[in-house]
Amino acid sequence: MQGTFRLVYISLLLSLSLTLFLFEGMIPMPFLAPGAKLGLANIITVIALYTLPWRDAMLILILRIAIGSLLGGGPTVMAYSLAGGLVSFGGMLALKLTGRFSVIGVSMAGGFLHNLGQLAIAAWAVESTGVLYYFPILGICGMVTGAVIGLLASGIVPRLAFLPEAK
Repeated sequence: MQGTFRLVYISLLLSLSLTLFLFEGMIPMPFLAPGAKLGLANIITVIALYTLPWRDAMLILILRIAIGSLLGGGPTVMAYSLAGGLVSFGGMLALKLTGRFSVIGVSMAGGFLHNLGQLAIAAWAVESTGVLYYFPILGICGMVTGAVIGLLASGIVPRLAFLPEAK
């Protein structure tokens, strides 16, 4: 994927991820554990991981976190989101590169690792490992939401087979 097409595709995915991020902020989440989110914008991260070179997919993730934090969160939200996002992305990339995991499995691991990254930053920030007791609940929530995100992404990625990386 070269030139203008690549730039337009990256811009489109970034716009979609920001739209999903902002939309999710308007949805009340009484059925999930406190602090847990659906992670709708991660649909785009998974799609980007499977349709773009990994550096471009990571660029979309980092820009979404930075712009999303500016639009509604601030530096604390950015720190937690970056920690979770980068740990999640690294794990998903590693699993994808093995070729042994489905899109759903990769996404489930991403949801799990995202929560692990955020709790690690929280434990560091409050100088206590007590927040890690919350991990079993968040880990399960991350795997369930990751499965849903992966299911949605696995239905979209094959429809983007015209992209060189998606093949």
